[in-house]
Amino acid sequence: MFPSSTKAAWWLATFFSVFVTGEMPIQAEMEPEFLQALENHTVTQGRDVHFTCVVNHLSNYRVAWIKSDSKAILAIHTNMVALNPRLSVTYNNHNTWKLHVSNVQANDSGTYMCQVNTDPMKSQMGYLSVVIPPDIVDTVSEESTAQEGGSIRLTCSATGEPPPTVLWRRDHNRPIVFRHDGGRERKVVDSYKGESLELSHVQRTDMGAYYCIASNGIPPTVSRRYHVEVHFIPQVKVTNQLVGAPLGSDVELQCYIEASPKAMNSWYREDGKSLVSDKLLENPKLRILDSVVNEYSRWMNLTIKSLAPGDYGTYVCASVNALGKMESQVSLHKIELNMNGFGAEEPMVSGAAWQRARNLPSARARPAASHAHQYFLTQHLPPQLYALLLTVLRYVNTI
Repeated sequence: MFPSSTKAAWWLATFFSVFVTGEMPIQAEMEPEFLQALENHTVTQGRDVHFTCVVNHLSNYRVAWIKSDSKAILAIHTNMVALNPRLSVTYNNHNTWKLHVSNVQANDSGTYMCQVNTDPMKSQMGYLSVVIPPDIVDTVSEESTAQEGGSIRLTCSATGEPPPTVLWRRDHNRPIVFRHDGGRERKVVDSYKGESLELSHVQRTDMGAYYCIASNGIPPTVSRRYHVEVHFIPQVKVTNQLVGAPLGSDVELQCYIEASPKAMNSWYREDGKSLVSDKLLENPKLRILDSVVNEYSRWMNLTIKSLAPGDYGTYVCASVNALGKMESQVSLHKIELNMNGFGAEEPMVSGAAWQRARNLPSARARPAASHAHQYFLTQHLPPQLYALLLTVLRYVNTI
């Protein structure tokens, strides 16, 4: 396309030529010219894209497509030269050529040239950038295990274009803990950046799911779950080692267990020879409630209904796994009730047993005025605090 000043000069010259000679001048053949720049493209892998080349006054010249970085001729006019079925050229029979690239791949990135074979050659260039969503490479097992006090290393490799960032997080936003030698905390973070996550001097609180999250700004972001297990010998603790309850009441014995790997947990009854009998099973008299706290801890509570004389004695809460066995004992004693419903002896009792004792017929009757303070304390104080207070009062009365 000629500039405006050139056009004006040409028309003025034509006017004078016609005025002087009476004949129209012969117009010189116009050179091919590009009407718009060749565009740049950024395309996600797998999509389709095309470059558009618009040339006026092509005459007998030809348009060719070339991959500049490899100097490979892709097509001349509409005839394909490159043996790539994903490349094709279309022409609108006027002035527009399009180079189509279907199912774009990473090796399609680079500079593309639309060229006209004039002398000197005319060309314009556009750049194709292929971006690839992140992907996590299968390089390690998704299970990682260590003994308590040992080390665990999680590795997560990710690919993509541009290269993705790898971030580690725990489930439920729990903190990631790094420790010094000896186990003292060195750093606590919500997330950690890097392909490798190394945990030293691990503790049972480090157990659970860890997520490797890879992102590079090209959706979708991807993640992978790694499960960390920390193994240790079971630990067993009963809430009260001494429990008292009256005949006919219900009593609950509470046991807290921590173990990894998974343990077999049971309640046993000791006989008079200090030999443990077979484990206790649920029946109309016994109920075992097993409730999970987290990956490595649980409550296992034993309820004994309608206490009979033969139910008193020693009960054992036991846990065993591949690393060892641990147990803890509860001694269940009988509470004797006097006429006013109060125990002649007041050992530490469980809440369930105390409630049951208060609901017995003899306990529901309002006590005499001399025991009114005992009635008030029984109704308003926890059983453990009441037992302690009763012991102190007895001691004072003996002075």
